[in-house]
Amino acid sequence: MLNDADPAFRQAVTTAGLATRDGTDADLTEPRGKFRGQAAFVALPRSTDEVARLVRLAAEARVGLVPYGGGTGLVGGQVMPEGPLPVVLSLEKMTAIRAVYDQENTLVADAGATLGDVQRAATDHGRLFPLSYASKDSARIGGALAVNSGGLNVLRYGTARELCLGIEAVLPSGEVLHGLKRLRKDNTGYDLRHLLIGSEGTLGVITAAALKLFPEPAQRATAFLAVRDPAAALTLLSMLRDRSGDAVSAFELISAQSFHFLAETFPDLRQPFQTPPDWCVLLEIGTGPAAAPETILTDVFAAASDQGLVTDGHIAQSEQQRAAFWQVRETIPEANRRIGAIASHDIALPLSEVPGFVTEAHRALTDLLPCRINAFGHLGDGNLHFNVYPPKGMVRDGFMDHAPRVMRLVHDLTQARGGTFSAEHGVGRLKAGDLARYGDPAKLASMRAIKQALDPLGIMNPGALF
Repeated sequence: MLNDADPAFRQAVTTAGLATRDGTDADLTEPRGKFRGQAAFVALPRSTDEVARLVRLAAEARVGLVPYGGGTGLVGGQVMPEGPLPVVLSLEKMTAIRAVYDQENTLVADAGATLGDVQRAATDHGRLFPLSYASKDSARIGGALAVNSGGLNVLRYGTARELCLGIEAVLPSGEVLHGLKRLRKDNTGYDLRHLLIGSEGTLGVITAAALKLFPEPAQRATAFLAVRDPAAALTLLSMLRDRSGDAVSAFELISAQSFHFLAETFPDLRQPFQTPPDWCVLLEIGTGPAAAPETILTDVFAAASDQGLVTDGHIAQSEQQRAAFWQVRETIPEANRRIGAIASHDIALPLSEVPGFVTEAHRALTDLLPCRINAFGHLGDGNLHFNVYPPKGMVRDGFMDHAPRVMRLVHDLTQARGGTFSAEHGVGRLKAGDLARYGDPAKLASMRAIKQALDPLGIMNPGALF
């Protein structure tokens, strides 16, 4: 059983040479305001050795530790709202880019480095680190790996898991796992890197990672294309991949509701269409110096128009316009937050199931309650953000009694089509019940056995996942 982290424990941590501070609002809240955390204090280790020292002290005292990266997670994995007082273990002091290996296309960074830090370090060496999303200058590498985040470029480059070659971590015993190998091949037994990635801090604290880099595309072409419906978007994606190979890095599906929300909350943001289409895609392809990505897009647009798949479109004519297109996409989550959702869903489906799901879920939800639905997301990898809002002019407070039924309905429909209730944000505390409900029994039993074997005292992020 865990104990409170009392003043004597804080004194022991301070005596061991670790910096601490009292918890602030930023340390104890998460972006959607669904949870308010608690903490005796925040520990601020500056090195892997200091993390190991803290974990050993916590194990001896049976005090819970809540690893904290950038605080951008949306499922409550970074806050502990109840139970014995834990210690928040912040990685904000561990931000070094340890090394960049140009010829290997590899970078080694502390877990507290932000995605933006890593992207800029890669760019300084003429390379690309493709993991990216709107919170890239706040989200930290350790947290991104802990939840196996995805973002905008999964279609071409994969999730955080695929971008990681090696991991250094502190295990619940306080032992350091020295796994920062920069190898593309290493068949030496269990790959503990993949066990820690996606474990949400429940099996240890990631302190550094060796990450894959890629050549910067010599040329990019970016476009907003209005499509007939999600089924047409999938056909368009297939056409684009057939003609460009693996050059498609992003393919975002956006509904008209996203543009209406942007108009309500960011009226000065320039939108790509004068009249928002019911559905559109924001896509990007990147090629080497010999290819002509704009020609590829123009040819695909013409062919898709002939088939009635595409009705309108704009290809970015400059880097400034390309950035403006992406600003629209990256502002959608903040617009959604300002409107206020009854229930938000981070789901993934087999690509061919997306159109049927959208139609079925929309019908079922509008039969259940009056609402607005904003469906958008990374269609190229099947990840859909399917969020439900009150009617225009009404606030969500009067609808929150419906939230559990809405979420259950969406997740049941997702499960029935072979999908998952958690695509890129993890399980955390918000979806622990969903994991118990929808998880495969053999998988859940194995997860519990692994947790018991590595963290028998239960000190690592208590309440997350389980």
